[in-house]
Amino acid sequence: MSKQRTIHFRTVLAAGLAVFVLAACSSSVVRETSSSSASQRAVSKPKYGATVRVGRGDTLYGLAFRNGIDFRDLAAWNNIGAPYTIYPGQSLRLYPSGGGKQASGSSARVPATSTGTRPKPPASTPAGAARTVSPASSGFAWRWPADGAVVGRFVAGDASKQGVDIGGSNGQAVRAAGDGVVVYSGGGLVGYGELIIIKHNESWLSAYGHNRKRLVNEGQNVKAGQQIAEMGRSGASRDMLHFEIRYNGKPVDPLQYLPKR
Repeated sequence: MSKQRTIHFRTVLAAGLAVFVLAACSSSVVRETSSSSASQRAVSKPKYGATVRVGRGDTLYGLAFRNGIDFRDLAAWNNIGAPYTIYPGQSLRLYPSGGGKQASGSSARVPATSTGTRPKPPASTPAGAARTVSPASSGFAWRWPADGAVVGRFVAGDASKQGVDIGGSNGQAVRAAGDGVVVYSGGGLVGYGELIIIKHNESWLSAYGHNRKRLVNEGQNVKAGQQIAEMGRSGASRDMLHFEIRYNGKPVDPLQYLPKR
């Protein structure tokens, strides 16, 4: 083989190896990024010392929803695996095993530095300098669950206003706001009347309360826009739909996700 052909062959081979290495590195980065983002999910805020007793008709999803906890955390804290079966009379912790005052931070000591002095607390954020946090993306388009005017809005931190209220008439159609599976269908959650909860994926749930009649059962798959209930006033003073969206167990403002109208 001539010297020129030998040099050409080595050049082509080196280029091919470089492309292969770059492709391998690229796929590795994608997998690592995906795994890293999944591990960054914020854990629900534990309620140390608090427990809840399972009643007849309760589900793990329903109890997690009632207490503002991600169902995955409630399951993990009580060593319950999928499909998350619980039993009447069972006591569930609303905090991790071994959690206590020190874990909650109420009696934890602040360690001293090597010089014997206490570390300075971080500087507080100046008033008016709070950052505006963009809403998390659900990865799918939400639909309005009912026709009608919004008669009650979401208020962060207010336990009685964790969603929006949509006014309407008795028997009016209530529809799924997205594809998913029904994980709760019942009337056991105080203040919600006849309630339906739909799990859209591992992070997103939607809830539909005060219905007159529920038309779907737990475990049933539903499609966006499918009628799931009839509007009513169970647990409410007027005919309306109480609609919530929850991200990792925490309520978010539905108006940030529903299309403008």
